[in-house]
Amino acid sequence: MGSAGLEMARAKMVDAGVDPVAIETFAHYYRLLEHGETGLIAESSIEPIDMEALADVDVPADVAADALRRTAIIKLNGGLGTSMGMDRAKSLLCVRRGLSFLDIIARQVLHLREKYDAPLPLLFMNSFRTSADTLEALARYDTLPVEGLPLEFLQNKEPKLLAKDLTPASYPKDPDLEWCPPGHGDVYTALRGTGLLEQLIGQGYHYVFISNSDNLGAVPAPEVAGWFAQSGAPFAIEAVRRTPSDKKGGHFARRKADGRLVLRETAQTAKEDLEALADLERHRFTSTNNLWIDLRALRDTLDQRDGVLGLPMIRNKKTLDPGDPSTPEVIQIETAMGAAIEVFEGAALIEVGRDRFVPVKTTNDLLVLRSDVYAIGPDFVLDLVAPEVPYVELDPTHYKLVGEFDKRFPEGAPSMTKATSLKIEGDWTFGHGVEIVGDVELEAATAQRVSAGEVLSGDEG
Repeated sequence: MGSAGLEMARAKMVDAGVDPVAIETFAHYYRLLEHGETGLIAESSIEPIDMEALADVDVPADVAADALRRTAIIKLNGGLGTSMGMDRAKSLLCVRRGLSFLDIIARQVLHLREKYDAPLPLLFMNSFRTSADTLEALARYDTLPVEGLPLEFLQNKEPKLLAKDLTPASYPKDPDLEWCPPGHGDVYTALRGTGLLEQLIGQGYHYVFISNSDNLGAVPAPEVAGWFAQSGAPFAIEAVRRTPSDKKGGHFARRKADGRLVLRETAQTAKEDLEALADLERHRFTSTNNLWIDLRALRDTLDQRDGVLGLPMIRNKKTLDPGDPSTPEVIQIETAMGAAIEVFEGAALIEVGRDRFVPVKTTNDLLVLRSDVYAIGPDFVLDLVAPEVPYVELDPTHYKLVGEFDKRFPEGAPSMTKATSLKIEGDWTFGHGVEIVGDVELEAATAQRVSAGEVLSGDEG
């Protein structure tokens, strides 16, 4: 038996029909939280790392094709895009030419299946809020489902805990807000609890490629599949060089105590270590969240650990209603799926090009994706055609929410293949065919319009 708070949380999860595997996983982290575990990784306990690059690896074509035929794909698709003002699956956002993230993902996979004669089953880990919209949007692709496998499985949910006493929060005004997802580390728990892990292995799949649905660069490329198969590693993550836009994000390192690779997130970094976290010369690599896993190694490791991988805990402090700061402070227990790299002995990292990491977390990212910085070919893979990905910083007062953002680019994004950066302060609306060249800053105290066809170069404002 556990503490009163844990037993209350257990009962709440049982009543809600949460999977027993997920309940035991939650209990594991609750006990850590109760005993004062912070999940912090001290800078003094880690050291920087280096790694081989995919560009320097030789992968025979037959090895790559064979590995792809034994690979399943999972896309994490539980997010609503609430930070951008959305109330449905973020993957339904239009990217270009009327195609959403889901459209492009489906077409990428269908193209690879045909080209490599590979089954490549595609599964979405949805939340209860994204499931219906996602399945409706995918219904047009009638050849997408693979016989014997579902198109989706649902992520688990857990109670938010009151910070004052770690009891489950109650919010009759909106009971949905009493719950939160356990972070994307839940993918392992959900795979086991739904029986999908055994199902995939039973149908002859050897590997799984997991990535975020908002990263269209995350294609199950045969050369990466081949590299992973050749490596013999049980678990691997694609990494990229950090850029100034990654300063506040996580990074890879090696733990001094046992030599294991670790992924340190911002939420696991103490205030006094934030400067080291932001040092791009010291910690040079960040995670794409593109993971490759040997399914049998995952099954065996989960079996050895009674279904609980024991990922590092992330203690996330928020308000019960994220939109109402007057509501009680709560703790959300989360884990990151990339943190599993420290669980698997012999886990590997591979440096890939930035074209495999095109996440859309804000409208800043969305503007780049909708511009001509990337081309989308007949294989529906994003090709970086600009010399570099420009840095974009839009005034959140006018551009943070997708609806407001769209109003200010009514005729499409400007051309940015020659741009280095674009910073906008104030309310600017763009006409058709605007081009950004070099470093451009726009400032205005009143609403302004950039005329159609205008070329903005240097410091304008």
